[in-house]
Amino acid sequence: MAYVDWEFAKTTGRTLVPAGPGVTRAQAEAEVAAIREAAAAARTPVAETARLATPDDAPDALVVDRATWIAVNADSMSAMLDPTFDAIVEKRGGDTPNATVQAFGSKVTGAEAGALLAFMASKVLGQYDLAPGGTPALMLVAPNIMAVAEELRVDRDDFRRWVCMHEETHRVQFTANPWLRDHLVAEARALAVELAPDQDRLQEIAGRVAEKLPDLFREGSTGVAELFTTPEQREHLAGLTAVMSLLEGHADVVMDDVGPAHIPTVAQIRARFTQRRKGAGAPDRLLRRLLGLEAKMRQYRDGAVFVRGVQDTVGVEGFNAVWASPDTLPLAREIADPQAWVRRVHG
Repeated sequence: MAYVDWEFAKTTGRTLVPAGPGVTRAQAEAEVAAIREAAAAARTPVAETARLATPDDAPDALVVDRATWIAVNADSMSAMLDPTFDAIVEKRGGDTPNATVQAFGSKVTGAEAGALLAFMASKVLGQYDLAPGGTPALMLVAPNIMAVAEELRVDRDDFRRWVCMHEETHRVQFTANPWLRDHLVAEARALAVELAPDQDRLQEIAGRVAEKLPDLFREGSTGVAELFTTPEQREHLAGLTAVMSLLEGHADVVMDDVGPAHIPTVAQIRARFTQRRKGAGAPDRLLRRLLGLEAKMRQYRDGAVFVRGVQDTVGVEGFNAVWASPDTLPLAREIADPQAWVRRVHG
C-alpha cells in the first residue's frame, strides 16, 4: 500500500505553487528556446574546464515550468522513498495500519509533500534529477530563471548562460561518473531507514520539541534534522552532506572559471546573486532555516573552498581523483581541511 499519495502531492503542489512571470505565449517560447541554446552552448566549455568526458548520448537539458518540476520530483521522491518505507515497516516488525487509516495518512503526507514541492518549485533555477529507477536528466526551470534575472536587473542572456554553466557541471559530474548516481541513491535510502524513529524515539522527540524548536530557527541550524537525529545519525548525515558540498562547490568553481570567457557580466551577476541570498525577508529566512536550506547555501561556500584548496595543490587532474570511487569522495572533516584529503588520496 502507498504511504504517500504522490498523485495528491502533485495536485497539491500545482494548486499551491505561485504563478510565474506574466508573459505571452510567444515570450515564453522565446525564453525556452534561449535557455535550450544556452544549455547546449555550456557543454563544451564546462567539459573542457572540468576535464571530465561526458558520453555523446547523454540526454540534453529539459526546460520545464514549475508544474512539470513538481511532477518530476514527486515521481523521483516516490521511486526514492517507497522502497524505504517498506524497509522501515520491516525494521519495525511488519506492523502496518489498517487500510482506512493508511489511506487517510497517505493523503495527509501527500498534501505535506505537495506543499513542500510548491515552495521549492518557485525557488529552484535548475536541478539534476537522479530519477531512481528512471532516466536521470538536467532540468532548467524557465519561469524562475526569468523571474530572478528580472529581480536582479542583470543581462538576461548572461544570466541564462551563468545558470546553465552551473547546472551543466552537475550533468557532467554524473554522466562522466555513472557510479555516483547509484551511490548517492543507495546512501540516501540507507540514511532514510536509519533516521526513521521507533516508538521510544518518537516519545523522546515529542518531549524535546518545545525545548529544541527555537534552536531550529537560529543562524547556522541544519533544520529539522537536528531534532530527529542522534549523534551517530548526524555523523552519517555529515558524510552525505560532504558529498553534496563537493558537488555544489565544484559546480560553483567550474562556473566561475568558465564564466569570464563566456559571460561578460559574470562579476555583476555573482555579486547580485550572493546579495540576494543574504537579503531574503525574515519569514523566508526562518523557513529556509527550518527546512535546512541555509545549510545548503553553506555547501556552496564550503565545497568551493575544498575544491580550490585541492586544485591549488594537485591541479585539476589531481582533484579529479575524487571521482574514482566512493572511497575517494571527501570525508566530512576533509571538506574543511582539503590537505587532509590530498594526503589520504595522493599520499
